[in-house]
Amino acid sequence: MYTRGKCISCGECVKICPLEACELTPDGIVTETDICSACGMCADVCPAKATEMSGHYETVTDLMKIIESERPFFDQSGGGVTFSGGEPLLYPEFLSEILETCGKLRIHRTIDTSGLVPIQKLLEIAKQTDLFLYDLKLMDSKKHRQWTGAGNKQILQNLEKLAETGADIQIRIPLIREVNAHEQNIEATAAFVAALSGPPKEIRLLPFHDVASGKFAKLGEHCESGSMTAPEEADLVRIIDQFAAHGLMASS
Repeated sequence: MYTRGKCISCGECVKICPLEACELTPDGIVTETDICSACGMCADVCPAKATEMSGHYETVTDLMKIIESERPFFDQSGGGVTFSGGEPLLYPEFLSEILETCGKLRIHRTIDTSGLVPIQKLLEIAKQTDLFLYDLKLMDSKKHRQWTGAGNKQILQNLEKLAETGADIQIRIPLIREVNAHEQNIEATAAFVAALSGPPKEIRLLPFHDVASGKFAKLGEHCESGSMTAPEEADLVRIIDQFAAHGLMASS
């Protein structure tokens, strides 16, 4: 990832790149992504940290050292660890091992998931999870595919099965005014959630924001958000009232 505002145009990254993928231009460093191998040497020598590696691999042991260092904060706040992403359930073996380790240490475990995973994986992970943050985006499967690239049949079925286990579930809805904040979708969502097994589920409304555009810029890419905007205050009031009519508490 590259942040133009931090760059001092020293050219150290250009000098060290073994594939000559970096070029210093009047607009800062330009990286030929087709050539770049993501070796990280440019980030290692950047004195201003304008170029940085955005991710790295961790073993369960190493990650647990980081988690355990935060335990004083967990103890004070009553919090714990949230595994999100991306989709954490795409890595069930690693996730299961670290959830088990956290459980032995009595560290609260939360999974943030889209629910688009095989039901067997979800139910196995549920045995080691204290809370699920479960995303619901759209109830119409065709529109769900249009906006996310996948239908929602498995997502909805998985949520029903997960609720039947008695798992603690919080429903999270990323709200985009032109996509899913309209009355018809919210009504369908409220009816579906209200019918789930167990006690009424808490609803968290997450109004759209454009923070991803900055990350795309650091990756040398453009984020096209089109006409997508956050819902207005009147929309949020109406949505909260719609959920309340089904006996559900929603908040933003």
